[in-house]
Amino acid sequence: MNAQRAVPALLLVLLAIIQAQLWLGRGNLGEVAELNRKLQAQQAANQQAQAANERLASEVRDLQEGLDTVEEKARLELGMVRPDEVFVQIAR
Repeated sequence: MNAQRAVPALLLVLLAIIQAQLWLGRGNLGEVAELNRKLQAQQAANQQAQAANERLASEVRDLQEGLDTVEEKARLELGMVRPDEVFVQIAR
């Protein structure tokens, strides 16, 4: 009869140990929640950095691949023309 009471008691002790580990041990629920919050904050920061990187990469590509943007700015802002062109301005 004594062995029949020992099995449920042993199971209750094991259950208590598992619960203690879940709530108080390494990787407990509070720690996991905090790590999830940190992960979400880092992912948001990464998305912002990725967007900034994409903008910069686009600007670099524009400057490397073509001089269209540079030429347009030189013409509009500085009034520059090519040596073989004649600049005509129509006043309205």
